[in-house]
Amino acid sequence: MPDYPPEVRNRFVGDSKPGLVGVTPKRWLSPVAIEDYDPAWVDRYAEVRAGIESALGSRVLAIEHVGSTSVPGLPAKPVIDVDLLVHDSADEARYVPALEPLGYRLLLREPWWHGHRMLIGGDEDIHLHVWPHDAAEPIRHRLFRDWLRAHPEDRDLYADTKRRLAEEQSPDYTMAKSDVIDQIFARIFAA
Repeated sequence: MPDYPPEVRNRFVGDSKPGLVGVTPKRWLSPVAIEDYDPAWVDRYAEVRAGIESALGSRVLAIEHVGSTSVPGLPAKPVIDVDLLVHDSADEARYVPALEPLGYRLLLREPWWHGHRMLIGGDEDIHLHVWPHDAAEPIRHRLFRDWLRAHPEDRDLYADTKRRLAEEQSPDYTMAKSDVIDQIFARIFAA
């Protein structure tokens, strides 16, 4: 495995929704529901990807299915997370208006977190994470996804953690997963 720079190796953990610029999605106000892996999530991603590529054309530098729905066998919230890399995520005029006819709306603006922007689409079942081309976080997302795909013991550990936190209705489900995520990243970077 390559030697990754500190900005990739060191995970930034902060408030999970400090840059909210839109209306809070209903799904975020509902209790977390974890579902068994659904192979249809792959098809949903392919549909989403095709729409984004059609709308943005050459402005798409990279697009990846990330998050739990991208890992076969991993239970997840039924939300497709997509990482989209563009030249400059701060230049929202270059991509937001082109995505709006597809039903996307800008929800989060977090320039302090690697330039992150998040749009929500579909029936709130698409989280489109927009990053500048040189952001570290999308690299971390791919590393985590690929590790879980290849290491069933960590996939199961992560699944058990997600189910337990959902059952407990942890007040901040996303941040509550940090300990196990950090344990898994320690193994990734030690490999």
